Amino acid sequence: MHFHSTVIDSLAYVAPPEVWTSADIEEKLRPLYERLRLPEGRLELMTGIRERRFWDHSIRPSDASAEAGLKALAKSGIAPDQIEACIHCSVSRDMLEPASASFAHRIMGLSPNVQVMDVSNACLGFLNSLTLLSAMIDSGQIKSGIVVSGENGKPLLERTIQLLLEKDLTRKTIKPYFANLTIGAGAVAAVVCHESLSPQGHRLLGGACIADTSSNDLCQGDSNAEGLGYEMQTDSEEMLHAGVNLAAKTWSSFKESLGWADDTADRVVCHQVGSAHQKLLFETLGLENEKDYSSYQTFGNTGSAALPITLAKAEEDGFLTKGDKVAMLGIGSGLNCLMMGVEW
Repeated sequence: MHFHSTVIDSLAYVAPPEVWTSADIEEKLRPLYERLRLPEGRLELMTGIRERRFWDHSIRPSDASAEAGLKALAKSGIAPDQIEACIHCSVSRDMLEPASASFAHRIMGLSPNVQVMDVSNACLGFLNSLTLLSAMIDSGQIKSGIVVSGENGKPLLERTIQLLLEKDLTRKTIKPYFANLTIGAGAVAAVVCHESLSPQGHRLLGGACIADTSSNDLCQGDSNAEGLGYEMQTDSEEMLHAGVNLAAKTWSSFKESLGWADDTADRVVCHQVGSAHQKLLFETLGLENEKDYSSYQTFGNTGSAALPITLAKAEEDGFLTKGDKVAMLGIGSGLNCLMMGVEW
């Protein structure tokens, strides 16, 4: 895929106020740890995640995403009444119907002359939304749009802790729940527009995507039949290797599509899972660790918000400079991989 005239005009994120350290979670799971004789510090040691953040249950995904959207609009040269498409792309949603985007649209006070929609694809929703907005802008349908994501993994984590304490589990049977303990929360937004509206914007170049739906059983989550909350089970080890193998294939297509070499990217921003994923991915793709910027250490895995929050933090910390070629490497359950290049 190639984009011709689309830029990211502004990017903004919101960090939730409530902090849960990995030690806090282990303390909540103390009865399980004692029964199975699990060593303290295991969670942070295995994942590299020191802490993650959450919102209170009263904060809906659209509340969080709209807050990020308003921050992005405040930074942008695009006025709210110029926005012509609004996409809400998180795994978390306010309700089944209407679209969470309709609530975010209302809170942000956007014009009625806007296409409003939800885009859902696990952790790839944000990159998918950038692809859609770029296609709409390049084709002349619109000149500007906004994509927002508000993820809150607190209900999933709380439900997982409950299940781990209630069930008679072994060291082996707790494994499908382990990935849930890495989940966090965060919100992010990007204002995207035609280059004529933002000559100094960050140019979206294009990318590549590959699907491996034969692996869509490795991570599955849904509301349980009893209506007691959201539950998810993951074969973390198989997911790790299947995801990185898919990333290796996509990386080859990505480089071919953009005409990049192995060392073309000045900076790399990945979907944030944890230290094991980051290490294996960089080793497999032959990437230099110095090019990486990570946020999983203090945010955990925030689903569709993970990669763009990391990009926003990299910009905030001065890790990105004008002219840098940035590789955004997204992997999501399904399995799907989408990689996108941007010239900062």
